Amino acid sequence: MLDFEKLKDELKNKLSNSKSSKDLEVIRVDIFGKNGFLNSEFKKLGSLSPEDKKNTASKINNAKQELTKLFNSQARKLVEVEIEERVKKEKDDVTLPEKDFRIGKIHPVSQVIDEISSIFSEIGFSVEEGPDVETDYYNFTALNTPENHPAKDMHDTFYIEENMKTLLRTHTSPVQVRTMLKGKPPFKIIAPGRTYRSDSDQTHTPMFHQLEGLHIDRNITMGHLKGCLNYFIKEFFEVEKIKMRFRPSHFPFTEPSAEVDIGYKIVNNKIVIGEGDKWLEILGCGMVHPNVLKNSKVDPNKYQGFAFGIGIDRLAMLKYGINDLRSFFECDYRWLNYYGFDPLDVPTNYRGLSK
Repeated sequence: MLDFEKLKDELKNKLSNSKSSKDLEVIRVDIFGKNGFLNSEFKKLGSLSPEDKKNTASKINNAKQELTKLFNSQARKLVEVEIEERVKKEKDDVTLPEKDFRIGKIHPVSQVIDEISSIFSEIGFSVEEGPDVETDYYNFTALNTPENHPAKDMHDTFYIEENMKTLLRTHTSPVQVRTMLKGKPPFKIIAPGRTYRSDSDQTHTPMFHQLEGLHIDRNITMGHLKGCLNYFIKEFFEVEKIKMRFRPSHFPFTEPSAEVDIGYKIVNNKIVIGEGDKWLEILGCGMVHPNVLKNSKVDPNKYQGFAFGIGIDRLAMLKYGINDLRSFFECDYRWLNYYGFDPLDVPTNYRGLSK
């Protein structure tokens, strides 16, 4: 045991005299490593008698505690010394101005989706989502679209497979079919999301955002549709009154179908929504076609309802005075800094949507 005590004292002396964290790490391995001092001593216990083994094990454990305590103490001292030396070398000039800190902005499209969701949630609508990559069945067939409809042409739709059975959805209407198939009426949903069409100019892009609305229940009428849209448009544009008209139109998935116009006027080269004698088309809508209900496993003799589709990008352009749809997708920080919104200012009907 004399050799043991002598070796222990040597290691304690090395620990006390270590000058850096690197030196300390070398000593740590010599003491606590797999082939270090302590493990080597523990291995010798197997050759001792039970009585000697007990006494020797006790001494090794005491030595381990001493060395561990000394190691931790020396490690703290060396860290403090090294930090102090680094601070001396790396002096900060407190007179320098602080670094520029930029807070990100919420994109107008994301803001408008939040605004619309907030409005419809107030009247009992829930938000549903669906896949961007759709099948021909959900995108066209289930929505009562004829085989020869122009929308199914390749110059209007992005097909993924040559057999034209898989595509990028051209609207968010497939979500209403998926929702009805997985549940039972009544249904009251909105479905915002990305949509894709082969078109590109100042007011059209190959990828854009659309919101589908659906309300299915017993005894739903066009009157409910008009009341719902009137409420939404007034809340969204934050006006007390709105001029609104329904023009007869045609969509395969609704019957009757209509396009909705709202009144506006130009004041100082800006559009003022809700007043004036000019009309602006804003969305399409109608009563859900009985064939769509049948394809969605809903009995059209018991249930009926309305649906509407809104261009989210178009609403953002109208409300916030953005002239070119393509600027939404150019990733220009200056543009986003101008048109973007405070990330902490979540839109609600109580505080104001676009506060």
